[in-house]
Amino acid sequence: MIVIKPHHLLVLITFCMIGQAAIAAQNNPVALRIATFNVEDVRSSDLDTPDNPRLKQIAAIIQRMRPNVLLLSEIAIRQDNTQTNADRFVELYLGVSQGDGLRPIAFDTYTPASNTGIHSGFDLDNSGAITTSIPEQTPMQTDAGRAYGNDCFGFGIFPGQYAMALLVNPKLTIQTEQIRTFQEFLWKDLPNHHTPTNLDGSAWYSPEEWDAFRLSSKNFVDAPILLPNGSTLHALISHPTPPAFDGREGRNKHRNHDEIMLIRNYIDNNQDLYDDQGRIGGLEAGSSFVIMGDLNADPSDGSSLELVMVTKILTSKRLAKDAFPSSDIVIDRLDQTDTARFRLRVDYVLPSRDITITKSGVWRMNDSETEFPSDHFPVWIEAIVP
Repeated sequence: MIVIKPHHLLVLITFCMIGQAAIAAQNNPVALRIATFNVEDVRSSDLDTPDNPRLKQIAAIIQRMRPNVLLLSEIAIRQDNTQTNADRFVELYLGVSQGDGLRPIAFDTYTPASNTGIHSGFDLDNSGAITTSIPEQTPMQTDAGRAYGNDCFGFGIFPGQYAMALLVNPKLTIQTEQIRTFQEFLWKDLPNHHTPTNLDGSAWYSPEEWDAFRLSSKNFVDAPILLPNGSTLHALISHPTPPAFDGREGRNKHRNHDEIMLIRNYIDNNQDLYDDQGRIGGLEAGSSFVIMGDLNADPSDGSSLELVMVTKILTSKRLAKDAFPSSDIVIDRLDQTDTARFRLRVDYVLPSRDITITKSGVWRMNDSETEFPSDHFPVWIEAIVP
């Protein structure tokens, strides 16, 4: 005869409940539409009214696309400590029908800090001058704006330009207390980093600059999202600098490569990494994740160093097989998989291998690239998350 004491019974019941929860999660996968959209330099002044024509177009696209999880790139951080620009965009544009029978769409938002427009205190572009004065904001870049931005930790003519915002359906929950950010992770601390050098082999950055140089031009963020079945999806969001706008030293090419390598090191759980809260290591094995953002690197074209997307990211065994999102709408001189009007695939939604991709695409509205409200097209996948 087996005697089960009360405290043993409690343990048994607890184990049964845990087992049932795990089985329930496995038997109740969640279908999500996940998208990334570089909306091209949206500023606070653009969101002062609900009548900005370009933002109305962008909102209409999102209302048609209806993602559950959406990363917006190049939406500025509001500097007056009021409502974030992402929240204003949701309220003034996405929360209002943009015509043609389109339904409003609601989101909760998260806007991480950004290195863009934060001055380093150094002459990072080796121009011979340290430009610390924030220039007058103009629609087009000026020499004064470039001089200031080139000495910042991330290029921006004012603090918070070109930042990011993560938007999720209100039925999902961004686990804000578990977010990990790598805004201040130093470039020199990335394993096997690429150091920019002059033609004579000397270092482009001085020892003082190199000791302070942050790797992320904006930020790299792990934002866990709690799903209705109790599972967690880690949204790994970033926007590396373009591998361009530099000299023969290739400082931006090297930085783009290493910003992308930070992602690879993170999903590989490299213990040399540290986040802004001091936590060591990367993503735990077995975690479900999705890499999202404008990574400014094409797998086969463009000027990215070592074709880093295909050699270091898409080859990862932790990723699902690349779905090669494409568009059925033909635009002259663009490949169907190009995600930007400058004829490259640079925007990605890449889930972990435990996630099933059922559909994917590059969202184009018509055959006239001049009418589209951004220089990038949204990229989306429909995915089943266990």
